[in-house]
Amino acid sequence: MRRNMIAIIVCVFIMGGSLMAQQVTEKHTGRPVATYSIVAVDTVNNEMGVAVQSHWFSVGPVVPWAKPGVGVVATQSLVDISYGPLGLDLMEGGKSASQALKALVTADEHSDVRQVAMLDVDGNIATHTGENCIPEAGHIQGTTYSVQANLMLNDKVWPAMSEAFETAEGDLAARMLASLKAAQDAGGDIRGKQSAAILIVNTESTGPVWADTKMELRVEDHPNPVQELERLIQLHRAYVHMNKGDLALEEHNVEEALKQYGKAEKMAPDNLEMKFWHAVSLVNNDRVDEAIPLFKEIFAKDPNWATLLPRLKPVGQVDADQGTIDRILEETQ
Repeated sequence: MRRNMIAIIVCVFIMGGSLMAQQVTEKHTGRPVATYSIVAVDTVNNEMGVAVQSHWFSVGPVVPWAKPGVGVVATQSLVDISYGPLGLDLMEGGKSASQALKALVTADEHSDVRQVAMLDVDGNIATHTGENCIPEAGHIQGTTYSVQANLMLNDKVWPAMSEAFETAEGDLAARMLASLKAAQDAGGDIRGKQSAAILIVNTESTGPVWADTKMELRVEDHPNPVQELERLIQLHRAYVHMNKGDLALEEHNVEEALKQYGKAEKMAPDNLEMKFWHAVSLVNNDRVDEAIPLFKEIFAKDPNWATLLPRLKPVGQVDADQGTIDRILEETQ
C-alpha cells in the first residue's frame, strides 16, 4: 500500500522504538550511528546492495535497507531508521530515489544531522549529507554507486572508497568489500571499529523476498569487523556451492554435485560439515572408496560425526546397507 506524505510525517521510527509525531520535534532525534557505507548496483549480474561499517554495536539492523525489484537505502549519522523502510515504500510506489529522499528530508525537522543514500531499481542515485553531520563528513556519487561517511578521522575516507569501488574486480560483494577496506585503510571512523554488514538483493523481483536476497551478513561486535565480514562472505560463497551441489543431486547429476561440493571445500577447508555431506553423497552414489578418506579425516577431528553417520540410515539420508556403514566405521577408526 502506498503511503501519502501525511503518513510519512507521522510514521517516524527512531532506534529504540516508534515515537509520536510531536516527539519528533525534539532536537537531534536518533542515535549517533556515525559510519561509512556504500550503496551500489551491478547491472551485469542484476544485483544491488548496501555495505557498511561502524563503531556502533550491531549496525546491520539500522543502516542497510533493501527490497528486491525496488531499491536500496543506507541511513546513518544521527540516524532516523524510518528513512529505510519509508524510502523503499516511496520507491516501490513509483518515486525515483531523488524524489523519495527529497520527500523524507523535507518532512524531517532534523535533516541537518542525517546522512542518507538511496538507489532505485532504475539506477538513479540520491545522497544527502546534512550540514551538521559530525566532521569529517561527505559523500561521492558515481554512475552506479554512492559512498558516504561521517565522523571520520579525515576527509580522505570517502574518496578512497570511491576509487576502490571503481577499480576493484569481482562481483558486487567483492567490490563493496574493497570499498569498506579502503575506508579503514584511509583512517576510517575516528572512534575505531565495531560492527559491519552487507545486504545484496536482485534488481528484479521473482516474488518471495527470501529467494531474491542474495547475501545478508552481519558482524555485530568484533575488533576487526570488515575482516570478519570478508571471512563470512567467503564462507557464504562456499555454502552457495554446497546448495548448488544439493540441487544437482536432486536432479541426479552426480558429477555436477561433486564438482560443486569440491569447490565449497576448497573455499572452506576447515569446515567438517561440508566434508561430511560430501562424503555422504559419495556413499549414496556407490562411491564408498572415495568417501572413506573424507570420513577418516572428519572422524579424527570430531568423533561425533561417526556417531551421526549410522543415525542417518533409518531416516533415509544414507542410501547404504548396514554392512557398508559398518565398513566405513571400521576403516576410519
